[in-house]
Amino acid sequence: MVTIIKTSHSIRSIFNYNENKVKAGVAECISAGNYPVDVDKMSDALKLNRFIKQIELNENAKRNSVHISLNFDPSENHSKEKLIAIADMYMEKIGFEKQPYLVYQHYDAGHPHLHVVTINIERDGKRIDLHHLGIRKSEPARKEIEELFGLVKAEGRKKKEEFILQPIAVGKIQYGRIETKKAISNVLNAVLNQYKYASLPELNAVLKQYNVLADRGSENSKIFLSKGLVYRILNEQGKPIGVPIKASDFYSKSTLKFLEDKFKRNEVRRIPDKIRLKNAIDIALLREQSISTNELAKLLEKEGIHTVFRKSEEGLLYGITYVDHKTKSVFNGSSLGKEYSAKAIQERCGLKVTGVEKSNKMSKKNPSKEFILNNMQQQKDTLTIPDLVTVLDVLIQAEYSSDYLPYQLKKKGRKKRKGLSDN
Repeated sequence: MVTIIKTSHSIRSIFNYNENKVKAGVAECISAGNYPVDVDKMSDALKLNRFIKQIELNENAKRNSVHISLNFDPSENHSKEKLIAIADMYMEKIGFEKQPYLVYQHYDAGHPHLHVVTINIERDGKRIDLHHLGIRKSEPARKEIEELFGLVKAEGRKKKEEFILQPIAVGKIQYGRIETKKAISNVLNAVLNQYKYASLPELNAVLKQYNVLADRGSENSKIFLSKGLVYRILNEQGKPIGVPIKASDFYSKSTLKFLEDKFKRNEVRRIPDKIRLKNAIDIALLREQSISTNELAKLLEKEGIHTVFRKSEEGLLYGITYVDHKTKSVFNGSSLGKEYSAKAIQERCGLKVTGVEKSNKMSKKNPSKEFILNNMQQQKDTLTIPDLVTVLDVLIQAEYSSDYLPYQLKKKGRKKRKGLSDN
């Protein structure tokens, strides 16, 4: 279990945040502590006024509101009764057992979690000290609760055990607004802030892997002209299905303006990741004298790089986007350099040729040894032993050098000097 504590001067904003989630159908108020009636019999006004009346007992307190989230491992599926018991024990352990509090279960993320809304003004007007509340009380409480309830522990988890985002199971979606919104929201929460993309096509190169599309509509459509944006679920053929959801309807407010700000920041953030991606492509091409674009994509997949080919209706390749899942960076081919664009990659992968023509083609399609070594020098601090072995293995293969000529042929081509004979 992971706990996050935030304090505020406005209980109203915290309360409205959670109640708006309830109205949107992605949360539920499942419990209330120290209220006069059961939670299912309370109006919004009663819930909020209970907090406000007690806060008014101490008008000097600048921060009087507390917002806590209790986050569980994606593999855990606890009953409401168990979640309520966990929340109640947590509030007791941190010294808030006598305070009024509301417990909300949220359904809009890739893992189960609760939000607890409370205040730190006691019934006599005294203020509960919030200084280092996390270290002093929350952490010991978390560890004890993990043991008592048999929860997945927040500490000591290996990277490979962490949550991995899976594509939306389109066959299981009921195409109503709530189900669609919940499914898309899970993907957006995981992708928008983790990946470094600098355009809408680059973002969609990632989203489409999870059966989601950010759609501006056609150029003459109302949504496009008003600079709007909707998110849609895609079927197995990559076609939009179900109910489109406006970007402004999501809590993350992932609108076109939000994304355009991301594009500008990501242009700078992703610059250091170019070298790894370019080297991976160059090395994949160096290993094979003739290779198809699909074979290139399979080699890059082994390095954690997903290649998206954009083709016309006639099947002609006009664009390539690379999604590097290791660095979380996305690049259109031309953004890496003209030698990584769709046209250049086709030429470098290209034609099955023979003899002298093949030697000339290879010298054109593959970077020089000096080029590869220079790139290695630039990223010397990040290269692993397997990387070095792969590069060196390629560089020592003579057939990749355009000026290579077997020793026997060099002897036959030796010129005689004037005035001298073989005797």
